[in-house]
Amino acid sequence: MAISTADFKNGLTIEVDNAIWRIIEFQHVKPGKGGAFVRSKLKNLRTGAVQEKTFRAGAKMEQAPIETRKMQYLYADGDSRVFMDTDNYEQIAVPDDTIKDQLPYLQENMEVNLVQYGSETLGIEVPNTVVLTVTATEPGIKGNTASGGSKPATMDTGLVVQVPFFVNEGDKLSINTQDGSYISRAN
Repeated sequence: MAISTADFKNGLTIEVDNAIWRIIEFQHVKPGKGGAFVRSKLKNLRTGAVQEKTFRAGAKMEQAPIETRKMQYLYADGDSRVFMDTDNYEQIAVPDDTIKDQLPYLQENMEVNLVQYGSETLGIEVPNTVVLTVTATEPGIKGNTASGGSKPATMDTGLVVQVPFFVNEGDKLSINTQDGSYISRAN
């Protein structure tokens, strides 16, 4: 389906230069001299690269028909991960290279969205927050909490997160999957 720059919105997927891009952010610019244009920040869904592109106002391009399917993460199989469709129990193996940014947040039986373009798997979408268990961190020293500092903690998936001094090994923490930051202790 052909769309123009007037139809841009965050999260929309478009096809430009034989690549599939997701719009992260965009801005319509109307300078005092010259024609209007749209400045955009796009993420390549195949490579994960983020690029800034400028389009003339009203420029036409194809919208990429992206399909998301609810899947359940089952297990690691060599250098790929196996997911099961929760509707028809079909299993799909996704190479680790395709989902390397989401690997530190994956836990067995976790529900994710599998992102596909036709029959090509582009990646997965994990929930915005996940609960992970601290497996290794320095013990908190009494009196350190007032400074508001932080220390590194290794989670059960191998992810290293900066956490407050009061966090101990065995604690369950809520982690933001967008930037890998500590949110709070989980109940």
